[in-house]
Amino acid sequence: MIPTRTFRTAMLLGEEAIRTLRQSKVIVFGAGGVGGYAIEGLARAGVGTIAVVDPDRIAESNLNRQILATVQTVGMLKTEAAKARILSVNPDAAVECYPLFYMPDTADTVDLKRYDYIIDAIDTVTAKIELAVRATEAGIPILSCMGTGNKTDPSRLKIADLSKTSVCPLARVMRKELNLRGIRHLSVVYSDESPLTPANRRRENGRDVPGSLVTVPAVAGMLIASRVISDLIDAAPCRNRQESGKD
Repeated sequence: MIPTRTFRTAMLLGEEAIRTLRQSKVIVFGAGGVGGYAIEGLARAGVGTIAVVDPDRIAESNLNRQILATVQTVGMLKTEAAKARILSVNPDAAVECYPLFYMPDTADTVDLKRYDYIIDAIDTVTAKIELAVRATEAGIPILSCMGTGNKTDPSRLKIADLSKTSVCPLARVMRKELNLRGIRHLSVVYSDESPLTPANRRRENGRDVPGSLVTVPAVAGMLIASRVISDLIDAAPCRNRQESGKD
């Protein structure tokens, strides 16, 4: 029986796809502007298990762009806000919370092999590199978001291989660092819009704070959710054969 809440999705994707999504496990690193909307898309599509990794609490400055940020959730751990949001949409979902800063020294806390797909929506280069390397070693599909700050045109966002990206400064750094580690390919969401130089520049924790609009990270998050949903459905026959021991 397909739940009423996913009936309209099933009209387009089919009931078997809904069952596949219900059995899928996706882990999302970063529950901010991009990650929050990716989580929203996964939850509303009926993904059965969603894990959320983020050390931060919701701040008032998040209200302009992050779907998990409301006046009522300011001060909450983002993982707990994500859990509440997911369960308010799909009470049958299993939600796993990792309120930790994912870095090389904490990476062993998360067993990536438990998941069918990894979403990278974090903004720390060291963490992104560590996650990409570990996902590659584990053979788990990963989709990584490049920079969305200081950009205003969501129509410039696209999904591509990292080797085919241009303009994006974060993609340039990631390309260089992953090449040094022998990783030539990584699926990413990026924008070829040149970043703006914001007025009234601010620095926090030794780095410039980027300006942001809700539209760009929101569209990036939904692009990610769309691709992940499609890939999970497409991979289901292969996964089912592996689980049954058939060729």
